[in-house]
Amino acid sequence: MSIRYDGEIISSRQNRRIVELCKLDDRRAREKNRRFRFDGVKLLCEAIRRGVPLCEVYLRVGTAQKVADRMTELYGYTLTDAKCPIFGVEDELFDRISEENAPEGVICVANYIDKCHKMNTIYNKEDGILSAEAPVILLESVRDPLNVGAIIRSAAALGVGYLVLSADCADIYHPRTVRAAMGPLFSMPITRVDDLPEAIRVLREAGRTIYAAALDEDAARLGEITLPRPAGAVIGNEGHGLSPATVAACDRAVYIPMQADTESLNAGVAAALIMWELCRK
Repeated sequence: MSIRYDGEIISSRQNRRIVELCKLDDRRAREKNRRFRFDGVKLLCEAIRRGVPLCEVYLRVGTAQKVADRMTELYGYTLTDAKCPIFGVEDELFDRISEENAPEGVICVANYIDKCHKMNTIYNKEDGILSAEAPVILLESVRDPLNVGAIIRSAAALGVGYLVLSADCADIYHPRTVRAAMGPLFSMPITRVDDLPEAIRVLREAGRTIYAAALDEDAARLGEITLPRPAGAVIGNEGHGLSPATVAACDRAVYIPMQADTESLNAGVAAALIMWELCRK
């Protein structure tokens, strides 16, 4: 079946649509337009499956049929299921604007998902964090988009109920965050807060035990203590860890035992280990 494009095949980098698409590499443009971009067949099909509001799909003309066939063969979807305009882009131009080293041949633009709720919405006693039994993970100043994406993916896999990010964490809609998180980004409950210590205090007042991933004189060794439910943990910046104010707001610190003469763990790996302990029975 031949692919029907909306409009002429795009061949110029100055094309209005291509200019607007490339602007989405910048966080300010994403926030202004409340749109984000992502590449790849799997992410497109995950977006369709999870009901993400797609705005546009761009196909590399030379491999467009291959994209359509992969969608159907691997995931059971067609381009029509995207329910948005489909644009063809000449191969050389597509390869220049793709975020992938080896482009699969599809770039998508979607509207922001309503994830970053206000505190008075997310911290309600009926259907927000306060009512959930599943663990909560909080991130402070985690700046690497790949780490944030990996944490989102691990959180979904292990059974974390909510993610709470400080305002200076990497943008969840950064192309590298979206790529690292894969499909779970489209459905994981995530909120961003301006005052993380205050968010911790709210959670503790509601009965949660919140642990700081930090090494201090009273820190417990992860794996040797029983983590109660409901509970949560805070992961800090890749280089500097948690701020003193955030550590002070928590119930207790925990540390991950490591071999001597080793560097600290990557934030995404450390978060996965702590989430495993929080989520296992």
